[in-house]
Amino acid sequence: MRASRNGNILQHVDWQTIGIFLVLVLFGWLNIYGASYTFDQTSIFDFSNRAGKQFAWILGSLVLGGVLLMIDYKTYDVLAYIAYGAMLLLLLVTPFLARDIKGSLSWISLGPVSLQPAEFAKCIVALTIAKYMSRYEYKVRTWRDLIVPFLIIGVPCLIIMILQKETGSALVFAAFLLVFYRQGMSGYILWCGVAAVALFIISIRFGTIALPLGSGSVGILSCMLLLTAVEIYFVCKEHYMRYQALILSGSVAVIYGICLLINIWWSVPFNWVATAIVVGLAVYTAVVSVYFRKYRLLLVTAFSIVCIGYTQACDFVFTRVLQPHQRIRIEVLLGMKEDPAGAGYNVNQARIAIGSGRFFGKGYLKGTQTKLQFVPEQDTDFIFCTVGEEWGFVGSVAVLLVYLYFILRLILIAERQRSTFTQIYAYAVAGIFLFHLTINVGMVLGLLPVIGIPLPFFSYGGSSLWGFTLLLFILLRLDAARMEQLR
Repeated sequence: MRASRNGNILQHVDWQTIGIFLVLVLFGWLNIYGASYTFDQTSIFDFSNRAGKQFAWILGSLVLGGVLLMIDYKTYDVLAYIAYGAMLLLLLVTPFLARDIKGSLSWISLGPVSLQPAEFAKCIVALTIAKYMSRYEYKVRTWRDLIVPFLIIGVPCLIIMILQKETGSALVFAAFLLVFYRQGMSGYILWCGVAAVALFIISIRFGTIALPLGSGSVGILSCMLLLTAVEIYFVCKEHYMRYQALILSGSVAVIYGICLLINIWWSVPFNWVATAIVVGLAVYTAVVSVYFRKYRLLLVTAFSIVCIGYTQACDFVFTRVLQPHQRIRIEVLLGMKEDPAGAGYNVNQARIAIGSGRFFGKGYLKGTQTKLQFVPEQDTDFIFCTVGEEWGFVGSVAVLLVYLYFILRLILIAERQRSTFTQIYAYAVAGIFLFHLTINVGMVLGLLPVIGIPLPFFSYGGSSLWGFTLLLFILLRLDAARMEQLR
């Protein structure tokens, strides 16, 4: 440990960000007390309830933050790979040491407390990614340059998802895609991810709905029409010829028109027709690519063929791969099933709690839905419903604005770095916080599936609070040392 060359390290720490951290932590603590409050409870410092326990975790996080600020900033770079190896070992042994909690094997009991190693894995992976991608000779030029970074995030992600059966914590690693994009990854990779989600939703939601004419399903036909539009767009974009778009679109329209005409006498399998059109356009794209030596179009051909197989496999993945509780959550979210007493209960009760708060809220400790324990997990994953009920629309918006300012502050910290290592790590931290915020609030409002991830600094739990503290205060220590760094 040592102080900064430019004076006491405390002079260079971003106190504004620490101030936001304290506001979020303290307001989160108050809401945990509000969510777990019972009418015969007297003190927020009572260690027999969750608010008192969270206070102990908060004190521990403050000590942890102070220690992290005192450590030499070079330590985080030097020990990144070692910490990554130790983390993988810990994640591998966790399922054998953990007890089953609602089907998850991710919690290790250490006497009176339990810790979730997956919460700390995010910080270590962020440091490892930053160390690897900050090498002097490293640049993202082709997809091959991303193989190792994808492996760095993929290995712990698979361990957490498959061995620990903790889908929510595993999905958080998708936040690192924003880091890769910022470092030069093609936007088409993100676009492919969005397309995969869209095709999955369309094929699952409308896959069982029969077409009113001919044979086939609305889901498969819609997916093929989407792929047709994508192929035409990219072919014409590469050639800068608008008339080609008209010719190809017109040809597709004529084929469907002929099929509708034939359908008067014979039933036409429109799914097969649509698939054949996509395959035909893929072949056409490949020919154009080779003839004009614009080989990037071959990626469009490959994308189309892969998407055809992917669309056909979505039903298998949904019915055979996903767990029953995951399927029912997706079905409820997409409106395929009504299950107000089962999978949809949490979200319905959270909506009722938030809606009952109206504009200004019912007042602190006066929420009826939370006091009567209608909302499960109301002080952990669904803590935001307590904010909505007791503080209303005004309080909810205020909380979201503080989070927005916090994330923008992290991006500002990333942009002002001289060190590539610190900049990459800062973007990783910003991406993780943004992912948690978006998924958690979207989940509580019923806009996204319930996958069970905490709201940063708000949700009850020592592992999540300390994990987020690690992420933030390591960044603040690295940021405080930027005047010493020449890179």
